[in-house]
Amino acid sequence: MHGKHYKKRNFSGKAIIILIVIIAASIISAAIAYTYAVKNNPQVPGQSDTPTVPSEGGNTAENKHQPTAEEEADKLVSGMSLEEKIGQMVIIGFKGYDADANTASLIEDKHIGGIILFERNIENDKQLVDLNNQLKSLNKDNKLPLFISADHEGGRIARLPARATDFPSNLTIGKKNSSDLSYQVGQVLGSEMAAYGFNLDFAPVADIFSNPKNTVIGDRSFGKDPDTVSGLAVATMKGIKSQGVVPVVKHFPGHGDTAVDSHVDLPVSYKSMKQLKSFELLPFESAIDQGADMMMVAHIKLPEIDKTGLPASLSHAVITGLLRDDLGFKGVVITDDLEMGAIAKHYGTGDAAVKAVEAGADMVLVCHTYESQTEAIDAIAKAVKNGQISEERIDESVKHIVMLKQKYKLSDKPVNLSGVEETVGSEKHQSIADKARVK
Repeated sequence: MHGKHYKKRNFSGKAIIILIVIIAASIISAAIAYTYAVKNNPQVPGQSDTPTVPSEGGNTAENKHQPTAEEEADKLVSGMSLEEKIGQMVIIGFKGYDADANTASLIEDKHIGGIILFERNIENDKQLVDLNNQLKSLNKDNKLPLFISADHEGGRIARLPARATDFPSNLTIGKKNSSDLSYQVGQVLGSEMAAYGFNLDFAPVADIFSNPKNTVIGDRSFGKDPDTVSGLAVATMKGIKSQGVVPVVKHFPGHGDTAVDSHVDLPVSYKSMKQLKSFELLPFESAIDQGADMMMVAHIKLPEIDKTGLPASLSHAVITGLLRDDLGFKGVVITDDLEMGAIAKHYGTGDAAVKAVEAGADMVLVCHTYESQTEAIDAIAKAVKNGQISEERIDESVKHIVMLKQKYKLSDKPVNLSGVEETVGSEKHQSIADKARVK
């Protein structure tokens, strides 16, 4: 009896083992079939939409290409009309505490790239916050956010309301010659601008104050030697940048050794390339090496550099030859205001705008009148349509602008007055201004 039962249990165990082997083989076969299906048909039901990271040295069909910033910019530019692209290449200014009908039209219909505000636009905290929010609201249907900008350098060129931290001149700060202090100053400038809704600051000044007769730069410069100016301008640039505000290094290739104010007429510098590279250009080279994203070109005539007699802001030899090719700058190039005397007395705004684009400028600044602003836009459009400027040349500049706006993650999101009250003129900011004053 015991022997029979033992034989039955032995037979049953073998059967179970065989059954397990068959089931395991079936599971393995199914797994192999499923793997094959996944690899050859990304739409297999139940498959995750999330791309997988391929193993090193391998790839999978489901791994999706992540577009680079350059590819994203190319795609956006390719979907823009010529009018939209040309509009992005212009920053305009206007009079008053509110955007008038002309300004609204330039934003909504001409798709301009940005706005610059001056003292004439700024009354108090609430008004400035409301104005910047109004400008952003007018831009809501456009493909790209606006640059909202001002010349907020500190010292005598300060644009924010009375609450803002009051800094001494750059020349005074230069006497401290502290990169750490200048970085902190840049942080304050950037954070207070951001609180009011700005996202671009036409600062720092990288000109060397080498000519005592110079009135346009003067104490806006950090000093009289290239090393001091290079170190402090770069530190200030980085401080502004740290707050998500685009710094604009100016005034390339150096306005410090001129005696004529370019607001009034066209200055001339007879410096050779060798002289420029050993002095005026050094702070700009440092800024480029340290990641400058935007550069303003001055209205200075350089007959030793450009034999055509064109000012730097309209010169292919200066913008493309020197700044782009020689110094390797890959960011956004903008001209100084085309309504300044240096340009207005010698060129029409439309003619100057076309020459600037031909020279390699990405953006033109037209700060005052609606007539000059529309003249610049229309002249560039006409030059493209008649073949004087290729649309590829326009695309190149707009791509630079798009990549800069995307890099800083700019948006037209409104700001709140409470942010101003919490940030601007704080004790911490005042203490930095106190340190900047020479005692």
